[in-house]
Amino acid sequence: MFDIALFGSVFVTLFVIMDPPGITPVFLALTSGRPVKVQRRMAFQATAVAFGVITVFGLCGRQILDYLHVSVPALMVAGGLLLLLVALDLLTGKTEEPSQSKDVNAALVPLGMPLLAGPGAIVSVILAVQRADGWGGQVAVWTAIVAIHVVLWLVMRYSLFVIRVIKDGGVVLVTRLSGMLLSAIAVQQIANGVTRFIQG
Repeated sequence: MFDIALFGSVFVTLFVIMDPPGITPVFLALTSGRPVKVQRRMAFQATAVAFGVITVFGLCGRQILDYLHVSVPALMVAGGLLLLLVALDLLTGKTEEPSQSKDVNAALVPLGMPLLAGPGAIVSVILAVQRADGWGGQVAVWTAIVAIHVVLWLVMRYSLFVIRVIKDGGVVLVTRLSGMLLSAIAVQQIANGVTRFIQG
């Protein structure tokens, strides 16, 4: 039987971690200056990459981490460092020159991973899949995973209308603000990883 409580728990947890409203300014900053078609493709690519990563780790995440001898704190620190590099690019304006390779890379890294499919989301999915009882529990968990990715895609796709309103000057402001917020998130993630290293 479908576990509604588990569905709600997993969906809310992933919503808070993956933060669809919070990803909007970063998405706008990384896609500014691209044609609308390219921006929409990037929204879909980022969502698809995040879903693919989450699915792989949901199915066999614990085995992958154990096989590679990688701990969760190490995953958190690595993701934080990657986000910090992206944040510095946003702050210095290096992401404003669009190119075809940048279009693809921005959708894969950092949008798809580690912004959306970051260590927090990965660990949450691994634990949710492990604690789900029977087919009803598993269906509830995976339905919640699909639902949050649909929300992410819709938020990013329709956030493109914001660009038309705020114009180029607003995009530059959003880019700098995103870089500052993203750098803070990255530092916090690194700090959390180091703290867990020390405690563990």
